[in-house]
Amino acid sequence: MSLMTATGVDAAEKIDLIIDADPGVDDMVALLFALASTQELNIRALTTVAGNVRLHKTSRNARLAREWAGREEVPVYAGASTPLLRKPIYAEDIHGKEGVSGITVHEPEKGLAEGNAVEYLVNTLTAARPHSITIAMLGPQTNLALALVQEPNIVQGIKEVVVMGGAHFNGGNITPLAEFNLFADPQAAEVVLNSGVPLTYLPLDVTHKMLTSDARVQKIAALNNNASRQVVDMLNDYIKADMERYGIAGGPVHDATVIAYLLKPQLFSGRAVNVVVDCGEGPTLGQTVVDWYDDLKAPKNVFWVEGGDAQGFFDLLTERLARLK
Repeated sequence: MSLMTATGVDAAEKIDLIIDADPGVDDMVALLFALASTQELNIRALTTVAGNVRLHKTSRNARLAREWAGREEVPVYAGASTPLLRKPIYAEDIHGKEGVSGITVHEPEKGLAEGNAVEYLVNTLTAARPHSITIAMLGPQTNLALALVQEPNIVQGIKEVVVMGGAHFNGGNITPLAEFNLFADPQAAEVVLNSGVPLTYLPLDVTHKMLTSDARVQKIAALNNNASRQVVDMLNDYIKADMERYGIAGGPVHDATVIAYLLKPQLFSGRAVNVVVDCGEGPTLGQTVVDWYDDLKAPKNVFWVEGGDAQGFFDLLTERLARLK
């Protein structure tokens, strides 16, 4: 069964979008996916945060994705280099020291936009028409949390925040209970959860159902353009760790599911639930506590995506990558 988005977004409507990311292999695939979708997505900016690797590398990688997509007009703003409170953690063991394992990186020709991501979010959302801008959150939620703390009234400009993060049925991928993005800055996720903005989460529960296969990767490889070659080389290296850890035949492309959800929400199913994040020190730090069966009768603050059409996801991703050079 498919459901509409949490805010009832019509898939035919062009989405005014800011993408906040910490690239990262799956972020890179997501950025290319989004940047190729010019008919549906009006990408206002890419904002970067430290997460999978340090900020200067995530910012370079976002500019690389922009370059490969031929979308240099989209500005890239660098944001927070550390979490709100906790000690920084990185995922170089999964994404490689440069954040994009399996390929050779270079310094993109076009640099960063002037100013920083938090200022950009505050200024843009303050000036926006009411409930007009969607934010795709592909990494730790530090930038948006800082913007909300600085200027809480920016919620008026936000239509929806779509998060790749969290875990419930699946269990975590950085601890037994926590997913990396929430574990990297749980206090930031708590600020966003408590802000009242319409929130959709695509957690490990769904991303671990959208796995690569030899046939799916081969279809991307058959496009034989620069973007597809980069994606295949990155994915072939990136998915090894999950395949080995979980004993599965393919790997998830976590962040790209957010873009698929924005483009084609009917591929996914879920329900409105109450979610809190554990910010206490100890083995449950970063856990998303999801009231799936409404036991607490608490306000439902998140549309939690639990299922999806894996083949439909990869078909859509491949079709969009085919638009690039």
